[in-house]
Amino acid sequence: MMTEIQFVKIATSDTLTQYIQDKIAPLEAKYPWLIKAQVFIKKINDPKGNTCVCEIEMSLPGPRIFASSTEGNYETAVKNTLSDIEKQLKKRKQTIISH
Repeated sequence: MMTEIQFVKIATSDTLTQYIQDKIAPLEAKYPWLIKAQVFIKKINDPKGNTCVCEIEMSLPGPRIFASSTEGNYETAVKNTLSDIEKQLKKRKQTIISH
């Protein structure tokens, strides 16, 4: 699976890039039919203090899967977004196996 990580209007971070790759690697092993993961890391102005955004779009057979999370720091945003992605992948796997 190919993984693209884009930092939108913020400086790139090697540690955050490595963190994202380490978190996505188990999904690649568990779901071998994944084609591509696009990760977007953004910073927004939010009066509540949640300024770190992580958006992930997964390409796979059938419709694409998308999840987004806005948190106080990037690691938590990545973790929550990947949790949402994994829930969607489990649902998709059940429909693939049933056919």
